[in-house]
Amino acid sequence: MTKDNEKVKISCRDLWKVFGEDPRGFLARHGGAPEAGAFAQENYIGAVRSVSFDVRQGEILIIMGLSGSGKSTLIRCITRPIEPTAGAVLFEDRDLLTASEAELIDLRRHKMGMVFQNFGLLPHRTVMSNVAFPLEVQGIGKRERWERAQEMISLVGLEGRERNFPRELSGGQQQRVGIARSLAVAPEIWFLDEPFSALDPLIRREMQDEFLRLQKMLNKTIVFITHDFDEAVRLGDRIGIMKDGLLVQLDTPEAMVRNPADAYVAEFTKNSPRERIISARAIMQPLPAGTAADGQAVPGDTRLGDLALRVLTSEAPVPVLGEDGSVAGVVTRDALVQALYGEAAP
Repeated sequence: MTKDNEKVKISCRDLWKVFGEDPRGFLARHGGAPEAGAFAQENYIGAVRSVSFDVRQGEILIIMGLSGSGKSTLIRCITRPIEPTAGAVLFEDRDLLTASEAELIDLRRHKMGMVFQNFGLLPHRTVMSNVAFPLEVQGIGKRERWERAQEMISLVGLEGRERNFPRELSGGQQQRVGIARSLAVAPEIWFLDEPFSALDPLIRREMQDEFLRLQKMLNKTIVFITHDFDEAVRLGDRIGIMKDGLLVQLDTPEAMVRNPADAYVAEFTKNSPRERIISARAIMQPLPAGTAADGQAVPGDTRLGDLALRVLTSEAPVPVLGEDGSVAGVVTRDALVQALYGEAAP
């Protein structure tokens, strides 16, 4: 889990991707900020519209939205398989949108890892050869690249499958190969575009567990695209929700569930597992004067699902610790029920 004071690893500033006959001219005619109605009137599509955000070192930033919201276009604009229309993408104090083709190739080979939904494995190469391929492209000698590939294969739990071809693997195993291949270059930033969406639910859950295990070990800076809010909550430090090319809200899962920016975000979050998202700190109240709290205080980041039984069966409010280690407030039964069930609460 990244901290707010971690350094910024990559930044988007007022990023646009407009499709049409003359997208730059279209933006210029509208002062760089066209109204929503102007796109349809002039036959343009605003796939990414004035998107700005920072990704901090070690953070998992989730970008999500419905099909056509612009989330996959956004990640491709950042890495530049798609050329943005305007804006800036800052990495290591330079704007990637001004980088030459040679500079981009070097960055992709040495600094960035990418995993996509369709796995993208080379069918005529074995697992070992697939994982070693990006190192081969870098010109690394056979012994070194195979040693590194073996490390990655072991890391993702595919020992014994080194000689298999992709067709001989399950979907989850193929995705592990894709992950191992993307990690072989030791990327500083890891981009994943709906990597688990083609998997069945049980394998998808397994791959999410694997992803979290790897992140705990490697502490990568990650931009992860998904359309699944439950997956976003489980994996992300922060979540950005897109609609019609706009970044509607960017926040922690807890803040988004408790304070959705609009009805569109609220629709995404309405069936979310609130008991796994909301913390005791978020709903604690001051302890009324002359009132006793019940027993030992709990840490502020305790999730309500882990606290519910105690709160519901205690005669007194449950105390919550602040960051300084002293009791900062209490969780009452009414506050717990309201946080979990909202308007549906009795």
